[in-house]
Amino acid sequence: MFTRRSARKVWKNSLARTRPSPGPGSPPGFSLLSEAILQSRLPDAPWRPLIAKFGYCVGFLLVVLGRQQLFTENTLTVILPLLRKPDPRMFGNVVRLWLIVLACNLLGAFAIAWIMGNTDAVSVEVRQVMKELGLAAMNYRFGTLLLRGIFAGFLIALMVWLMPVAEAARVWVIIIVTYIVGIGDFSHIIAGSVDAFYVVGIGQKTILDYFLYIFPVLLGNIVGGSSIVAAIAHAQYIGGGEGKPA
Repeated sequence: MFTRRSARKVWKNSLARTRPSPGPGSPPGFSLLSEAILQSRLPDAPWRPLIAKFGYCVGFLLVVLGRQQLFTENTLTVILPLLRKPDPRMFGNVVRLWLIVLACNLLGAFAIAWIMGNTDAVSVEVRQVMKELGLAAMNYRFGTLLLRGIFAGFLIALMVWLMPVAEAARVWVIIIVTYIVGIGDFSHIIAGSVDAFYVVGIGQKTILDYFLYIFPVLLGNIVGGSSIVAAIAHAQYIGGGEGKPA
């Protein structure tokens, strides 16, 4: 059972790490890059994704250990206070924070995707793999993307919830949770945006294709992170008698 102190710690850490900067959207680009590098160096075998998907964890390690902020983290950390104090002002604060963090994340994701796809910073071989990964990520219908987005939102929000109590095991928590997201092909709004922006930037997809892809992913991440994890955590908080005034 989590304590009032641990819930407050998650909330305060989230606010301290939220900055109006495009930086937090750039590190997830290294998830795509690292996965592509590993995949391009491994033989074409059935077990290749099991190894290559460890590259997917790299971007999340850079974000979390670098004390930056992803949109999906805020589906937990800002919903908890809203559930405790559901009023219009608090809801407005949540929406404003979501918009700021999401806009900054997407700007950073676009920048890193464009650089990787339109400069010589990455080898031709790796760029080919990144194109394949980007096209594969977008090759699903609305309902599938929505469901996979819910799973990704749930897992990433759960990872954030575990951070204050993980202590020395934080790195392993990040690796294990994000590896599951990657190997399960679950859809994450920012990491998925890097994939999608990459293929848009090299002319394989249109900006309309991007929005058709990202809308169900965004919706799924919000549902998975907010309605599921936050509701369960709030029920534990109240059920344990910790929501009552001292």
